[in-house]
Amino acid sequence: MAQPGGDLVVVGAGGFGRETVDAVRAMNASGASWRLLGYIDENPSLAGTRVGGVPVLGGTRELSNLPNAFVVVSTGRPDNYVSRPRIVRELGLPAERYATIVHPSAAVSASSRIGSGSVLLACVVLTSAVTIGSHVAVMPHVTLTHDDVIEDFATLASGVCLGGQAHVGRAAYLGAGALIREGRTVGSCALVGMGAVVTADVPAREVWAGVPARRLRAADVPAVVP
Repeated sequence: MAQPGGDLVVVGAGGFGRETVDAVRAMNASGASWRLLGYIDENPSLAGTRVGGVPVLGGTRELSNLPNAFVVVSTGRPDNYVSRPRIVRELGLPAERYATIVHPSAAVSASSRIGSGSVLLACVVLTSAVTIGSHVAVMPHVTLTHDDVIEDFATLASGVCLGGQAHVGRAAYLGAGALIREGRTVGSCALVGMGAVVTADVPAREVWAGVPARRLRAADVPAVVP
């Protein structure tokens, strides 16, 4: 199988962006050939600086000067976990422009599928027939088991574990260490708190937390997520 490579820019120079860069470096050390051009970030104070030795090229307008570069959008945090859909919509790039970044320590079964623009960090496990959509963020030590489905733009924080045939909706966020019982669904744009144990379906656009997880409130997300 050919190793991935080419010119690459990372959108977002924050924590997730830096984690993505280190995953790219690990891929290159294992035979990939990504040429990291730099970060794209809308914070004007970062333009022209370096973050962890990587230049910040400027805002998204700089992509027009890089028509052949691959792109990966590495933004999002618990208080703004639906930023990636907005950025991807605004960029308007075809799917083939997006790089898929998989840390070499991840264990991905041959029967599993990963969409364009997704990032899998160190020690992620996909056991069998797992489907991951596009622009999904999978943090270290996440375990996804047989027939799980993760829709586009979802975020799975460190240590999340899903039982078999679980379904995570579009742009949902699962906090660090959350456990999802087999066959359960977390709805689109829902937020599951750190360490939660989800034994029932979580409706879309709700915040659930606790052991067992229960509804706390409606999620603070825009009425329309791109």
